Amino acid sequence: MDDLARVRVVVTGVVQGVGYRYFAMHLARDYGIRGWVRNREDGVVELEAEAEGGIVESYLKDLRIGPRSAEVTGLDVAKIPPLGTETGFSVRF
Repeated sequence: MDDLARVRVVVTGVVQGVGYRYFAMHLARDYGIRGWVRNREDGVVELEAEAEGGIVESYLKDLRIGPRSAEVTGLDVAKIPPLGTETGFSVRF
């Protein structure tokens, strides 16, 4: 079993107004990942995801693809300390 890992991700490209947040949320729920996703005013999508390390890596691979209507040009990933307190994955507004 991998150790608990948490990442903060900034997704760039055509990622707002194309269903990217809901794609990220549904995918996270499928993987059993805890955290959140939101649109930022600067046009990027930001999220935090926490799960076992191998699961987080698989999730990141899928985030690089995105939903059909998105065009992901970059994924800036930073490892941050796990919280261990979240129970689900949500869209923040």
